[in-house]
Amino acid sequence: MKNNKNLEGDRKLFAFLASFFTIIGFIIALIIKREDKYIMFYAKQGLVLFILQVIIGALSIIPLIGWFNSILWIFWIILWIITWINALSGNEKDTFIIGDLAKKINL
Repeated sequence: MKNNKNLEGDRKLFAFLASFFTIIGFIIALIIKREDKYIMFYAKQGLVLFILQVIIGALSIIPLIGWFNSILWIFWIILWIITWINALSGNEKDTFIIGDLAKKINL
């Protein structure tokens, strides 16, 4: 039987993977760990990151905003990394902008 420290480590790992793999991580967490609020907290943030990724990608087809699009990608990468760090912390921490949007997702 696993002790509490191992269970906590598993939760952190699943939360990290859910945010790292964005949509794939969200789907896996939804199927396997839907009952775990901590994992779903970060899985929802991963989903929001994916949606933002799609929006930024769609904006890249507009030629006049090329430099702005580069700034958006850098900002997205920073948010993505912060979400990983938060997921590995063991505490539910809202990532700037993403956390508020993720809270609006009801499953």
